[in-house]
Formats: sequence, structure tokens, C-alpha cells
Amino acid sequence: MTSTTATELLTVEETMARLKYGRSKVYDLIRSKRLVSITEGRCRRIPESAVQDYIRDRIEEAA
Repeated sequence: MTSTTATELLTVEETMARLKYGRSKVYDLIRSKRLVSITEGRCRRIPESAVQDYIRDRIEEAA
């Protein structure tokens, strides 16, 4: 069964590029649970929706 609202999974590098953050900052966000991620073996992926949620939260905090 396939979903019509599939979530794209981003690599850490892709997430770094989208947020314009460095690697350590992205991993800090993951460790602090401000950015959701999943792991399978050694692969870590960040749902695109988690990046959008993080950006929205940051905008709300700044307002």
C-alpha cells in the first residue's frame, strides 16, 4: 500500500544545506530532540516535515 503523502527523507548533508547549518549544529538539534530523525543501521535520515516543523517553530519563537 502506498501513501499519496509520502514524506521525503533527507540525509544530514541535505538537511545542512536546507537549514544552512553546519554538521555539528544539525547533530546538536537531533540530540536535543528539536529535530526528529530516524536511523537504520548507520544511516540517519531526517523527514522533510521535521525540517519544516523546526523552521516553523523557530519563526514562532522569534515572533
